Amino acid sequence: MRRPVRGTAVVAIALTGIMVVSACAKDSGGTTGSTAVAGAACEFAPPPSSPATSPAASNTSAANGDKVDGSALKIGLAYDIGGRGDASFNDLAAAGFDQAIKDMGVKGENTRELSASPNEDESVKQSRLRQLARDGFNPIVGVGFAYTESLKVVAPEFPDVRFGLVDSAVEGAANVTPLVFAEQEGAFLAGVVAAYQSKKCHVGFVGGVDIPLIRKFEAGYVQGAKAAAPNVVVEKKYITPATDFTGFQDPAKGFEAAKGLIEKGADVLYPAAGASGIGVFSAVKQAGVLAIGCDADQYNQPTLADNRDVIVASSLKRVDVAVYDFFNAAARNDLASLPKVFDLKVNGIGYATSGGRIDAKLQGILEGFKAQIIEGGIKVADKP
Repeated sequence: MRRPVRGTAVVAIALTGIMVVSACAKDSGGTTGSTAVAGAACEFAPPPSSPATSPAASNTSAANGDKVDGSALKIGLAYDIGGRGDASFNDLAAAGFDQAIKDMGVKGENTRELSASPNEDESVKQSRLRQLARDGFNPIVGVGFAYTESLKVVAPEFPDVRFGLVDSAVEGAANVTPLVFAEQEGAFLAGVVAAYQSKKCHVGFVGGVDIPLIRKFEAGYVQGAKAAAPNVVVEKKYITPATDFTGFQDPAKGFEAAKGLIEKGADVLYPAAGASGIGVFSAVKQAGVLAIGCDADQYNQPTLADNRDVIVASSLKRVDVAVYDFFNAAARNDLASLPKVFDLKVNGIGYATSGGRIDAKLQGILEGFKAQIIEGGIKVADKP
């Protein structure tokens, strides 16, 4: 994939025909921005200067084009609910998995993918990981924080197996490598876009499940919107509470959540809701308002072809890059080389502007905010 303008993630992984509907408070809804007047125009803060120099080069294997011989490896992937084809971050993981197989020459019989079921018992997750390890797969990636508790049990049983864990960590487990992201940084840039694209200075956030991971998206989005326009009103809605993970795969509920925020006045919505985001985009299209994608360039997602004209930009969470880099580093016996956090600085987080709605002025503003985050001038909160 060619490198687009600064601000989109550098990728050596060729992603074709996939991507994504986002992964992307205790109450079920709420509003921030109490000083704003609903329907009033945004009062924009002075924008940061657009940087004159290029961003720091990524140190990821995918971005640098590093390849190794992995033909002797047996690699496994344990998906979160939805599995391959979920139009969410499982598909991102699948893209990294596929590219690693291709680049490292892994034989087809030496690869395996296993999927999960909604709200399954913890013992089922443990059995899935044990099955891969007992069958000789090494390294193995668990896609999603849902595998955290299972790996606390399974990883010590197979000390020679190298596990990667997306979105979480297992303290004290030397053979579990955390693949974690600064999601709040991409969400911050999404918030900036939302404020500038809103006609009423009134935007919304839809979270799939009320858990800390999704609150990171909310926190960044709200902070970014307010950094751009201090008087912006931000509505929020979580589809399900922390104990119910169906909020990540219920487009009908996503539709209703989005409809509620639109009825309150929000005219730009940002869903971090897995496959439920499909419903959010449908509601946005029906209402004639706008949306921002999450996790990948959703404007180019085939599943969203009918609604893509409402997507003005997307925040990028490069799960594909992290999965690819983990397998690559494991093949080189150099897991210590992986970033501690996949963030803007290493292009593990970014944004995409497909669709042509982001003009040069807003592009410069986004680049200015991005540079400040990378340089440490802006610290993006990871909690609302």
